[in-house]
Amino acid sequence: MSKYEPLTRYLRRQPADTVDLTFREFENLLKAMLPRGAAEPKWWADEATPSIRYQQRLSWLNAGFEAALIQGKERVRFHRAETNSD
Repeated sequence: MSKYEPLTRYLRRQPADTVDLTFREFENLLKAMLPRGAAEPKWWADEATPSIRYQQRLSWLNAGFEAALIQGKERVRFHRAETNSD
């Protein structure tokens, strides 16, 4: 199980399309501290290249969300990803 699996489970249970979590709330879910890099927008960016894959991104992407850091607030906003049903 991934260190970030508790976030995936948490987000999957959320009925809202937008979920805000403070870093403290996030750490409480994980029962672990976030790394210093979490204060940088790139840590939350949903883009990944073949050479860069961050385990934390998969946790919210697998739950159907995208993430964005609210800078200066130690807070992150998760938005339910748009799904194309063609």
